[in-house]
Order: sequence, then structure tokens, then C-alpha cells
Amino acid sequence: MNTRNTLLKTLAARLGVRIGVGVGVGAAAGAGLAAWGVSQLTDFRLHQYTLPLLEPGTLRGAPEFRILHVSDLHMIPGQEQKTAWVSALDSLHPDLVINTGDNLSDEHAVPDVLAALGPLLARPGMFIFGTNDYWAPKLSNPLTYLTGAKRKPSYVDLPWRDMRAAFIERGWRDATHKRLEFQVGPVRLAAAGVDDPHHDLDDYSTIAGPPNADADLSLALLHAPYPRVLDRFAADGYQLALAGHTHGGQICLPGGRALTTNSGIEPARAAGLHKHGDMNLHVSNGLGTSKFAPIRLWCPPSATLLKITERS
Repeated sequence: MNTRNTLLKTLAARLGVRIGVGVGVGAAAGAGLAAWGVSQLTDFRLHQYTLPLLEPGTLRGAPEFRILHVSDLHMIPGQEQKTAWVSALDSLHPDLVINTGDNLSDEHAVPDVLAALGPLLARPGMFIFGTNDYWAPKLSNPLTYLTGAKRKPSYVDLPWRDMRAAFIERGWRDATHKRLEFQVGPVRLAAAGVDDPHHDLDDYSTIAGPPNADADLSLALLHAPYPRVLDRFAADGYQLALAGHTHGGQICLPGGRALTTNSGIEPARAAGLHKHGDMNLHVSNGLGTSKFAPIRLWCPPSATLLKITERS
């Protein structure tokens, strides 16, 4: 708790200085803004979109195929509100759960991740990881996120192997550098994923080529939505790509206007449903932050329910 309080005081002081210089308000106003930003960490939201991607008759009378997209949990022990909210997403009855990485923000948080995802792990699911699954976060100025500069990883290993084993044991599929084909209900899926492009861990050559033409729905998974990878997925003909990493900008202007994405795509596509060429792209703004940057401004955490329907 003392460490968290120190971090918040430091962040408030930094925000107070920056805001005081930029718009003429004092350190007290900056501290108040920082406090509000901290309060947004548990202001969880659910976004919903409908995408008509399936051929008529595919769903055999069902109204939709429901995909729950979660990303960037950045769990640390003791986040009870986040755990309860994420677990309650099971009440949406998703047909498929997709997790696009950065589940951890602490070396002891694997049990917390499993508790949060709990009932969702009993549903069909796929996942890929981000670099914050592999390596622990490190203390840095949280406002450097606004510069878009790529920060060097700590290279302090996190227990991602244990987490991966638990996901697979419960039935989720690891899509990292793999082409997957399986059926959920009446829907035949073709999916592929890459490791995190943010630190050049991706190798698209391992999955290159169009998805199976017999599939009803083709999905592309990547943690950070870098255009150089999205271009390859789009050129190969995938219908829907899912990514995270951006945190929706995390520190935004009023109205949720992102200042940066830290990934190469423009701020207007920092979160939500967009197009990338002929391919649909959904970018999650995530459910957490690094434990060393515990703040969100005009960017509350979220998960997304994508309702895939038949084309008319």
C-alpha cells in the first residue's frame, strides 16, 4: 500500500506540473485529475458491436455467434473488483472467448488471472500473449506513454508458462504462430495468430497464406496492432482481426480522444471497431494498466462482445 501511495503521489505531482505549464492550472488541480484517473481503473464498461460476416444459413436459426474479446488485464494480486467484473462476463454466454494478451503485471498474479477468467475458461477460447506476459513491468514515468517511445523490457521473467499451461488444460487454444481450425456450434473457424509485434517477436512466415476457404469465419490474433502485420492478415483474406495493447490511449483527451497508440496505427483507431483495408479490426482498450502507471483519463477499461450475424 505504501508503494502504491508513493506512486500515486508521484504521478499526481507530475501531472500537476505538466498541466500547470500547459493550461495554467495548479498542482492541486493536477492532483485531483490524477485521483479521478485512478478512480477510472474500476469503471468497467462493456462495448457491443454487430458484424454481418456469415453466409446465410450458417447459424441454423440462431440469431448470432457471440465472441467475447478481453485484453490487457495486467493483473496484480488483490484486484477484487476487476476479478468479479471479468468473471461476471460469463453471464453474456459467449460462444467463443478471445484473449489478446498482457494478462500479468506481477509475478504472483497468475492465480488472480485464473480467478478472473474462471468460468470463461470453461468456454471455447483462444489466446496469444503480449510482452507483459513474458516480462515484469518496471518503474518509469507514466507520461512517457504519450511520447509513443518504445520502452525496453525489463527481461525479468514472469510465470507465463504456468499460465499458458492452465489455459490449455482448461481447453483454450494457443494461437501463437499457429493456424487453427475447429468448430464451435455450427460455425467452422479458421484462425491464426502471431507473437507480440511490439518487440518484434512476430514471425508471420509461420502462418502465411489464406485461411481455409471452407471456414465460415476467419480470425486473426495479435497483441499490438502494428500495420505491417495487419497488412499481411488483410492481404491473406482474414475477415476479422483482434488486438489490444493500446489501452485506448490510456491518458486521453475529453471524449476519449487518444493521443497515441504506441503501436503504429493512428490514434483514431486506438480502440473500437474499424476497417483495415477490407478486413475488420477490433482493438480492445483493455481492462488494466501497468502497476507502475495506475491511471486512466477519459478511457475507462472495457471488454467487448462482438455479435457475428449472417449477411442479409
